[in-house]
Amino acid sequence: MIDWLELAESLITSPWLYAVLIAVSCLDSFLPLIPSEAVVVVAGVYAATGETDLLLVIAATTLGAFLGDMVPYVVGRLLGPRVLKRLPPGTKRRRAHDWFTRQLDARGGFVLVTTRFIPVGRYLATLSTGIVGYPLGAYMAFVGFATATWSAYTVLTGYLGGVILQDNTLLAIAVGLALAFLVTGVIEALRHLRRRGGAVAPETTTE
Repeated sequence: MIDWLELAESLITSPWLYAVLIAVSCLDSFLPLIPSEAVVVVAGVYAATGETDLLLVIAATTLGAFLGDMVPYVVGRLLGPRVLKRLPPGTKRRRAHDWFTRQLDARGGFVLVTTRFIPVGRYLATLSTGIVGYPLGAYMAFVGFATATWSAYTVLTGYLGGVILQDNTLLAIAVGLALAFLVTGVIEALRHLRRRGGAVAPETTTE
């Protein structure tokens, strides 16, 4: 297995670093074990010392994440007709499918942007969005914004750690990762609270 973090650190001053960032961000969109956040934070830390280019790091990770998010969506679109055949009208699973479709119609942007910051959530959301046939144009627009926001936030947390702790790279990386996980946790907590107080789940709707 490739040690992506070690590979990135070994290429910090090389143009090949940006290819690694594209690859790791892309793969992380549909392979949960790829540590993209850690690699991106490290690149951000080194941007504070001038060893990497801040804007190029953000651009590379945004491109990789966007391309990666297209993969589960396309897979979902291909699987959609088969999945729908296994969800007869009136069943609990079909009601859940229809409910999720309505949620995307009403707040697709919110779902796609917030789940981009949740490692497991992003896989489920992008695949499910394809399965229910969410419009490609709207999906690309929201995912483009989501991946750019995620990239900027992740890179800048590393950059902030690097600026504050320029004399201690390892501590700067640790601080950057801690900030990234903290904000991710806050987003997930807010999303959970909003879901609890939001729309009625399909199981409780009137049949």
